[in-house]
Amino acid sequence: MKARVTVTLKSGILDPQGKAIEGALRLLGIEGIASVRQGKVFDIEIADGDRAGVETALKKAAEKLLANTVIENYRVEVLP
Repeated sequence: MKARVTVTLKSGILDPQGKAIEGALRLLGIEGIASVRQGKVFDIEIADGDRAGVETALKKAAEKLLANTVIENYRVEVLP
């Protein structure tokens, strides 16, 4: 089974890396970019388990390790 945990900064949190990427895109001549927010993606393979149990375990992992929940949001997706 495969899963993906996506971690992004909460709105209102400054994102200097996103701003740097935004500036670089403009320097490359890419127009129409309003803003950029960066984040992290974790692709995880699970050997066994039921879908609900895997989702619960990954939410726990995100809360304790993968995301700083003070400034970041996370989303867990168990993939088909």
